[in-house]
Amino acid sequence: MQRSYASLDPVRLEVYRHLFSALAEEMGAALKGAAYSPNIKERRDYSCALFDANARVVAMGDHLPVHLGAMPMSVAAAIREMETLRPGDVVVLNDPFRGGTHLPDITMVRAVFAQGEHERGEGELLGYLAVRAHHADVGGMAAGSMPLAREIFQEGLRIPPIRLLQQGVRNEDVFRLVLANVRTPEERAGDLAAQLGCLAVGAARLRELVNRAGAQEVRAAMDAIVDYGERMLGQAIARMPAGSYHAQDALEDDGFGHGPLPIVVRLKIEGSRISADFTGSAPQTEGGINAVASITVSAVRYVVRCIAEAVLGQSLPAGGGAMQSVQLILPERSIVNAGPPASVAAGNVETSQRITDVLFAAFAQALPEIVLADSQGTMNNLTLGGLDPRTGRPFAYYETMGGGMGASPRGDGLSGVHVHMSNTLNTPIEALEHAYPMRITHYSLRRDTGGAGQYRGGDGIRRDIELLTDMDVSLLTERRSIAPHGIRGGGDGARGANLLIRNDAEQTLPSKATFRAQAGDVLSLRSPGGGGCGSA
Repeated sequence: MQRSYASLDPVRLEVYRHLFSALAEEMGAALKGAAYSPNIKERRDYSCALFDANARVVAMGDHLPVHLGAMPMSVAAAIREMETLRPGDVVVLNDPFRGGTHLPDITMVRAVFAQGEHERGEGELLGYLAVRAHHADVGGMAAGSMPLAREIFQEGLRIPPIRLLQQGVRNEDVFRLVLANVRTPEERAGDLAAQLGCLAVGAARLRELVNRAGAQEVRAAMDAIVDYGERMLGQAIARMPAGSYHAQDALEDDGFGHGPLPIVVRLKIEGSRISADFTGSAPQTEGGINAVASITVSAVRYVVRCIAEAVLGQSLPAGGGAMQSVQLILPERSIVNAGPPASVAAGNVETSQRITDVLFAAFAQALPEIVLADSQGTMNNLTLGGLDPRTGRPFAYYETMGGGMGASPRGDGLSGVHVHMSNTLNTPIEALEHAYPMRITHYSLRRDTGGAGQYRGGDGIRRDIELLTDMDVSLLTERRSIAPHGIRGGGDGARGANLLIRNDAEQTLPSKATFRAQAGDVLSLRSPGGGGCGSA
């Protein structure tokens, strides 16, 4: 039953909004501080969020849009399949067909009750906390669990919603099963423990709020913030020009010779509602660029929120509302709504970016004064793994790279940044070289790779990694043959490139590949520039 929040004045409600957001941020800080892997500790490849008792998003940390927009479906799956969550229970999952994104992204969900977990009785359900983190290896056919695969079974260990903690006690059988299926069990154990710790921090903070103000007021504040976000979103949509808008772009290939693969959207704005119809997008394909429904939902949520905030001239609550004003039409077993046993590793990181590009292109027809040109349109995924000669133990490393941001009608794009669905940092050279048998030999901006125009697109990055031992390499990249598009007469950004330098000879690598490299090889990843805006 909906709670009344009429007694909460706007100032007090704004305080709660920031308190809830701070809770999610503190969860992230706790995870970062306790994590073992550079991917989580340095790159910050994680996301945290708070949900109300009805599993609606209340607050999100300033983390990764591709994680956060999909997280509500993971929480819903955990609640649905567990039926009953008691104090101290933590559900773990990574199944992309149950609200996950791709297998390396492991999500944990915890219900929080007003009463302490060691007190008698359950108390009142306050809400749910969720944390998603990208683990550098979850098994599968190649180190790093981001291979060029034909089916999801090759990509790693698939975890349906199961209890990792039951009433505060860790399920050792589940823990042992997970660690037995990964190449780096000590690192995985540390990162999983860090996720559990960050949930404990969030639960403690939420109960502190209840101890100060009471469960009724805290839950009323959650209701009010969700409803406020939904009202604001409806008002923003009502200010957009009504009409139907069509846009199309393509993924270059799936790594197995299939492509280009179109992504099509028909956007309809009517009153305070939006529908996004992806009919006409390519069927799901052999390679791992298939996006599950949660990824497409996440991309739509991100773009709609960006446009709404630009229209309103102010930010929405961190949750952005429940998005009830947005209808999605996703064709079954398509590249934007894949079904099992499709491989999906790159759907999360590459297809999400292209869906974002297509949606912005459609909105640009309605709101040309606020939409930017294409950004780099890829996360430039690189995974490396093998045996570390220094320790004799397996290692697995994963990173994404920044690139050029698209120019907007208001200014130049930024250079060397993660854009849109990615919001991670680079792995610092010192951390990478300390942890892994690698050496960075070149790291710089690719000058003048942004598209020309009245406002220039941002420049991409070049990063060369010398391998100090033989290792497996997986590349999942895009915008190597189709350049990021300029807008309003602006030039396209430069395409990216993947090179293998062996004995001073350069060999161009495909955009997607899994292969064995030799000690002394240099991998040179060169990310795309952003599109320009306006005629020069």
